[in-house]
Amino acid sequence: MRQSVQELFEGYQSNLYAVAFNICKNAEDAEDVVQDTFMQYYSCKKEFDSGQHIRAWLIRVAINKAKNVNRTFWRRNKMSLEDYMETLTFETPESEELFAAVMHLPDKYRIVIHLFYYEDYTVREIAEILKLSESNVKTRLSRGRALLKEKLQEGWENDE
Repeated sequence: MRQSVQELFEGYQSNLYAVAFNICKNAEDAEDVVQDTFMQYYSCKKEFDSGQHIRAWLIRVAINKAKNVNRTFWRRNKMSLEDYMETLTFETPESEELFAAVMHLPDKYRIVIHLFYYEDYTVREIAEILKLSESNVKTRLSRGRALLKEKLQEGWENDE
């Protein structure tokens, strides 16, 4: 017995998501697990005895895939920004404060600031890496610097 993926998706997507989320504890990973589960069903040539057999098979596959996600190198070695900051050494407290401020910028500014100041890439190289125009990189650098200045001035005013 085979059912269409569309029928199964409509019937079991929320159940599989709940199972995957329960194991992964992460919405994006759970969504990936559900998608991978249906992809595996689509690509397998197995014949099933009944609808219950299909349901049990889908749940078992989702559980195994979710466990595999938890076993990945990246998942096991993930750490919070605060924990990562504790592993770094800085020459001065001001450089540590600056780095923390950079790490709390929105992604699009943080990445260009980090590449420019910490990795010593030129504007042209950053534009090539991020597939942006050079003027866009310059704009992001300028706005990122303005946000940093504002954030650091707040810190200095609070210290006084």
